Amino acid sequence: MAKVLEGVAIATAIKQEVAEEVKTLAARGVRPGLAAVLVGHVAASEIYVRSKVNTCAELGLYSDLIMPPTDVTTEAMLELVEQLNGRDDIDGILIQLPLPKHVDAKRLLDAVDPDKDVDGFHPINAGRLLAGRPALVPCTPAGVLEILKRSGIAIAGQRAVVVGRSDIVGKPVAMLLLHEHATVTICHSQTRYLDAITREADILVAAIGRPGFITPAMVKPGATLIDVGINRITTREEFDRFFKGDLKREETFARRGSTIVGDVDPHAFEIAGAYTPVPGGVGPLTIAMLMANTVRAAKMRRGL
Repeated sequence: MAKVLEGVAIATAIKQEVAEEVKTLAARGVRPGLAAVLVGHVAASEIYVRSKVNTCAELGLYSDLIMPPTDVTTEAMLELVEQLNGRDDIDGILIQLPLPKHVDAKRLLDAVDPDKDVDGFHPINAGRLLAGRPALVPCTPAGVLEILKRSGIAIAGQRAVVVGRSDIVGKPVAMLLLHEHATVTICHSQTRYLDAITREADILVAAIGRPGFITPAMVKPGATLIDVGINRITTREEFDRFFKGDLKREETFARRGSTIVGDVDPHAFEIAGAYTPVPGGVGPLTIAMLMANTVRAAKMRRGL
C-alpha cells in the first residue's frame, strides 16, 4: 500500500519550528514582520490572506494587512511597495494575486525589495536559486522539498519529472530537485511522448493545473507522486470519473455541489509508492513556508 505523505503534519512541525525561532529572535529584540497587500474582493483571496495573517499571530510574527481600494492605480501600488521596502518593521512583502486587470502585476512584483520578497518571485531571487546561492524560494516548491525530505524520500540520484513549467512552481521546484542531485526533466503541454517520460520518473511532480491529468498509465509502479494541483469539479460526470464509490467524497459533493481533485487521477495512487493527497498534501505547506521565509528574511536582513 502506498505511503500517504501528510502535508498537514509536516506543516504543523514547520510552524512549531518557526515559533521557536521567533522566540529566539525576540530575545534579541527582533520581531519578524510581514506585510500582506490585498486588492479587491475575491472571496478565495480574502480567506487565504486572512489565514496568513492569523498564522502570523499564532506564531508570534508581526503582520500588517493592507487593503487598497479595487480601483487603485499601478502608480499608487508602486508607491505603497516603495514605502514597505523602506519600513524596518517589515521583513516580508506579500502581494496577493490575482490583482485587478488594470494593475500591472509584473511591475509590482519586480518593485519589491528582493530581500523582502518572501514569495520568491523577484528575478534576482530566481537568479540566486538558479545559481544555487542563498535565496528566498517560492513557498510551494520549498514545501514540496520539505515533504520529500521529512518523509524520508530519496532524492539524490533519482529520476524526477516535473509536469508544468510555471515560474511559480514548475521551474523553481525543478531547480530545487536539481540542487538535491536528482536528474530532472521538465515537461509541459507541448512535450511529445509525455506518458513515456513520466513512466520513467521515480519522483513525479504534477503542477499543470488540469484535473486528473496524470493517469495511472503515466505512472511508474512505486513512484512518489507529488500533486500540486487544486481543481474544483462540479459535474457528476467528473465526480464519477475520479471518485465513484468514495462515500466520504460523495457526501461532500452532495452537500457543496463540488469537490477538489488534484492534477493526478486518484486511481494512480494505487500503484504509487508514496503520494500527497488533495486536499491535505502540498497545500498546507505553502503558508508554513511563507512563515519560514519571513523569519529567514528577518535574519538575513540583520546578518543573523
